[in-house]
Amino acid sequence: MPLLDWSQCPEVESVPGKLNGAWVFKNTRMPVSIVFQNLEAGASIDGIAEWFHLSRPQIVAVLEFAARSAQAPVLAAAVPPQPDARPL
Repeated sequence: MPLLDWSQCPEVESVPGKLNGAWVFKNTRMPVSIVFQNLEAGASIDGIAEWFHLSRPQIVAVLEFAARSAQAPVLAAAVPPQPDARPL
């Protein structure tokens, strides 16, 4: 799966010098990856929001963005037809 283009998610930002340019929730130093790591470990959205001082809507927006991005079709490079190609 291709990497997500987090620049298209309005809830996050990457600022040079802030956590080495990692994607973080806007106006925080909290990396987006913390949500996925904690969900994978069995945490709830509400627990993550409380532990890391994020809002539920922020977390849901990031999860929805990731879900939509995962559903986006991958465009294959067009291969021009070969003039002498024959089916096998």
